[in-house]
Amino acid sequence: MLTRWWLYPFFLLAALSVLGVLLFSFAALVTIPTLPSLETLIDYRPKIPLRIYSVEGILIGEFGEERRDVVKMSAVPEHLKRAIIAAEDDRFYQHGGVDYVGVMRAAYSNFTAGEVSQGASTITMQVARDFFLTKEKTLMRKFSEALLAFKIEHSLSKDEILELYMNQIYLGQRAYGFSSAAQVYFGKSLGKINLSEAAMLAGLPKAPSRFNPVVNPKRAKVRQRYVLRRMQALGYISNQEYKEIEKQPLHIKHRSQEFSVHADYVAEMARQEAYERYQEEVYTKGFKVYTTVKQLDQEAAYKALRRSVMDYDERHGYRGPEAWINLPDKDLNSEESLEDAVQDMIDSDDIYAAVVLTVNAQSVKVYRKGGERVEISGEGLKFAQKFLVNKVGKGQKSIRSGSLIRIMKNDKGIWHIVQLPQVEASLVSVNPKDGAIRALVGGFDFKRNQFNHVMQAWRQPGSSLKPFIYSASLEKGFTPATIIDDAPLFFSAKETGSEPWEPRNYDGKYEGPLRMREALTKSKNLVSIRILQAIGVQYAQDYISRFSFDPKLHPPYLTMALGAGSVTPIQMATGYATFANKGFHVSPYLIERIEDGDGHVLERAQPLLAGEGAQQVIDPRNAYLMTSMMQDVVQRGTAMKARQLGRSDLAGKTGTTSNFVDAWFCGFQADLVAVAWLGFDNPKSLGDKETGGQAALPMWISYMEKALKNVPRAIEIVPEGVMIERINPKTGAKETDGAMIEYFLQEQSSAESVE
Repeated sequence: MLTRWWLYPFFLLAALSVLGVLLFSFAALVTIPTLPSLETLIDYRPKIPLRIYSVEGILIGEFGEERRDVVKMSAVPEHLKRAIIAAEDDRFYQHGGVDYVGVMRAAYSNFTAGEVSQGASTITMQVARDFFLTKEKTLMRKFSEALLAFKIEHSLSKDEILELYMNQIYLGQRAYGFSSAAQVYFGKSLGKINLSEAAMLAGLPKAPSRFNPVVNPKRAKVRQRYVLRRMQALGYISNQEYKEIEKQPLHIKHRSQEFSVHADYVAEMARQEAYERYQEEVYTKGFKVYTTVKQLDQEAAYKALRRSVMDYDERHGYRGPEAWINLPDKDLNSEESLEDAVQDMIDSDDIYAAVVLTVNAQSVKVYRKGGERVEISGEGLKFAQKFLVNKVGKGQKSIRSGSLIRIMKNDKGIWHIVQLPQVEASLVSVNPKDGAIRALVGGFDFKRNQFNHVMQAWRQPGSSLKPFIYSASLEKGFTPATIIDDAPLFFSAKETGSEPWEPRNYDGKYEGPLRMREALTKSKNLVSIRILQAIGVQYAQDYISRFSFDPKLHPPYLTMALGAGSVTPIQMATGYATFANKGFHVSPYLIERIEDGDGHVLERAQPLLAGEGAQQVIDPRNAYLMTSMMQDVVQRGTAMKARQLGRSDLAGKTGTTSNFVDAWFCGFQADLVAVAWLGFDNPKSLGDKETGGQAALPMWISYMEKALKNVPRAIEIVPEGVMIERINPKTGAKETDGAMIEYFLQEQSSAESVE
């Protein structure tokens, strides 16, 4: 009788087990028909973002909700696969979708811990959830997840499942899949990451935000060590390897260096053009846009612009700290408090936000965003010296504990106090033979100001428009030897139709009769006005339209001679390209080709080339004479600084507008045209002596030095119909034994004079 009582618990357990099996079977029968088809997995077509590339195929921009780069399993390094399996599912190749051993282990761990500290989702279950289910924590969702895992395991191989997982999983920073994450966090292709980096990536799926190495580097390091310990426990790495790898520093790529080429304005222009043609599908179908910009040129332009703007800013003095926050003494040693203080401050590439900890006349200690403490001393304090000893101007505040400032390393690796500039700038270069844009930087920092000054900024060109007026005069019979009087002029209110006008030369000096070549070299305003008077303002207005300028934006008044109209830098580059390519109009273009997600070319640029389809808008002889005169501007005129490049094939013209509001340099070589501009978005004076030669020319020189480094000197061939004559330098008259040579059109027998 006693034996029967012992049997009751076994019968009860068996009955409950049978009931459980029946309930499970019933639930499975009800749920299985509602499970989604696996067609999405079998025919995997993820959302692939729009990608923008340089002409060499270097990624410069990416647009879409998801950063994703789909890779095959064969491209995944073995150490990354092992790191993922160690971190997420060490029995992945043994179980059939649900790991019962793992479930029991997790249950025991959670029971002993008194909380849910460990999950039991397999990689297959995560694939099921990511593709088909929500992330709500309900019993029904978990049940569906398990059934789907069985279904997936029945339909796909283990490697196919792992491949889906590695391409689909979210890993923070808008990165989906491990290949995209490798680029985002380390700037490397998946095949080039080392074991230390692989362990960091493998730790992200559990909590991408919490273990994000950009936002939470310390937590990310803790998670990485956990992954390495799991790899060691599973025999994937030795104890010695673990110790060595665990100590290796990780070089995380922050957003300021998101792409290897600084080309934000280029990428945005390409995105806009692609969207106009293909609308929303460009963001999900994996379209690739290959631009015409070259990596070397683009980086050279970016650095030249940044350096020139910072140099200008330094010339005009430190303005003081950006802001101030109250930092109690106890917070000076609290990294969390300090990080909170600067978290909303956006770095500008290599210009970092920092909060001042302590300060005296000899040194300033700061906390830099990201966790680094920096001490600045010596020459690093020079720019802001007076702000360290309370010798500031009215309304300005000295640097003290809690001040928010900017710091930057110079070329020698020394930290300096700097500031974010208020002035803006742009630089664009174009191949004059076909119009391909080789470099384009639309402003100092795209993150601060998305306004593209190359394409959108309408500014007065100043003296940089003079070559087009001079070109028009050559068509009217003028020659480079024509004598024009550089003498004062006065126009009454009746003559101007508004107010009296007494134009002046920049230096306030007048030199009397000058040859036209010499007048352009010295940028004489009074000579330009007399030339415009002689050829007629209406003729000049019509003539400059040949170079792509809008006549309506250059009213037919004598002020046109001084560049009082409106242009954009890209227009100036197009206009100067006509001189560089012997008289042809080429249209600037940015996109070389567009491909779909399968690599099929949807469209390819077909530019009209100079001499091969492009319209000839000025006589090649005219272009030659103008190039010759602008080469003198570089060799002995207002752009003499460019002689440091050691080239004789450079030509161009400086430009400075009234009251030093805009500074330009537009210059070229036979293979490359570049235009540099500097000014304020809300037009105001750049300051005395901030001419085109002072503010814009150094930017152009810095760019051209790198862009033309391996380009041989261009050999200019005198066009047919151009004669070389000896002239008297004072009268411009042709003389057999004249002291200098000059170029004339064949039909021009002698120099003329304009009073």
